[in-house]
Amino acid sequence: MRRIYAGLAWTIAGAVVVQAAAVAFAFGGMLNLVAEGGVVDKALLESFQAGGVGELGFAIHGIVGAGLIPLLAIALLVVSFFVRVRGAKLWAAITLGLVVLQVTLGFSIVGGPYLGLIHGANALAVVAAATVAALRVRRPAAHEGAEEATTDAVAA
Repeated sequence: MRRIYAGLAWTIAGAVVVQAAAVAFAFGGMLNLVAEGGVVDKALLESFQAGGVGELGFAIHGIVGAGLIPLLAIALLVVSFFVRVRGAKLWAAITLGLVVLQVTLGFSIVGGPYLGLIHGANALAVVAAATVAALRVRRPAAHEGAEEATTDAVAA
């Protein structure tokens, strides 16, 4: 279970890196369009949804951010109940809480563009929390290792 927990936590952290790369790719494409004389307007934004220029980065950002990462964070919390490491549940819950905040901020940016500042900073907090969660299960305390060995011996 520790490996599954750590794998989920590392995957969340990696998915946030994918998020950052995808949104940078999307806005880079948009800036390139403007540099070539294009205009960012409502019609262009609608064309992103219909398969226009730069849609891939925005699509990746949306799918990974609104779908994959929340599912991984929920799975991390569920798995944390089966991992016998102090703080596993706490860090999984913190990670999930930050992910919920991140998704909420992401959908709220249209109504308040300054929320993008918090959205970007919170992404770093998600990476940090997921990393702490992953590292905690790699370094078990001496008594936790003994408890798990005892549990494994009883189960066998």
